[in-house]
Amino acid sequence: MTPEDRRTALARLAGTTLALGHGTENDFVLVDDPDAALDLTPQDVAALADRRGGLGGDGIIRAVRTEALARTDPDAARVAAEDAGAVWFMDYRNADGSLAEMCGNGVRVFVAHLRDRGHVSLGDGETVRVGTRGGVRQVRIVGDEYAVSMGRFGLPGGPAALADGTDVAVVVPGLSGTRGGLRVTMPNPHTVVAVPSLEDLAAARLELGTVDYAPEPPEGTNLELVVPGVEEVGPDGRVGTLTMRVLERGVGETRSCGTGCCAAAVAVRAWAGAGAPDRWRVQVPGGTVLVDVDADGEVTLTGPAALVADVRLR
Repeated sequence: MTPEDRRTALARLAGTTLALGHGTENDFVLVDDPDAALDLTPQDVAALADRRGGLGGDGIIRAVRTEALARTDPDAARVAAEDAGAVWFMDYRNADGSLAEMCGNGVRVFVAHLRDRGHVSLGDGETVRVGTRGGVRQVRIVGDEYAVSMGRFGLPGGPAALADGTDVAVVVPGLSGTRGGLRVTMPNPHTVVAVPSLEDLAAARLELGTVDYAPEPPEGTNLELVVPGVEEVGPDGRVGTLTMRVLERGVGETRSCGTGCCAAAVAVRAWAGAGAPDRWRVQVPGGTVLVDVDADGEVTLTGPAALVADVRLR
């Protein structure tokens, strides 16, 4: 996008009031558009997300009523038909303007925004159902944090990939040789690769267009590099630990990725085999989240959300 194109896109949105927020420093621009009055183009999104010429963010989240968006958006129409309780829809876009199925950090920030704007009233332990392109997600207030029912994980490689522990070969700049990765859907596509040490994790160069995959993912993929840690035992039982970096499709390296944390926990749990913990503490550059995986493959992500500013475009 040229500077002139960016200025033109931002001028179209002049006067719009927006919010800035983050979940473990995965940051977003939030657009409050209850009645779906705005036609956000990919160019508008890319301009808003630009960190030098716009406001800056890993993604753009539009808060819109599901029924209002359902008139023009097939994903919102599907949610409206399937679940009347999902009054609000998280219209999430990557920083390059492309659509994304879900965002685990973003949905927590989305609900924090709904509460802040008075769209929903929720106390500790109460829940709200949110429409997303990946389906309806239930979000529960847990003290100062948010627990998101992320749905079931998927393994595109099936039982064979689970038995082998890998179904894709990955070459990452800064790391020697070819590494085996495991594909996981949450429902976004992810490829999880284990590295042996924090030094190796730091040495990896995570840049869009530089990582080689065989086979090449047809819809793109997020890449999670993980270092499994020691198991801990606390008041809630056994907890696995891991440290992670992530390269997000359509964005680049980010400080955190909620669906990526879930995918990483699923992969490390699978590699650990029978008897592995069902709860995982995932450390990312932007903070820490908890991932729970139940016997049916349902995943819950718990973590913080922060709103940091309201801004008005000139």
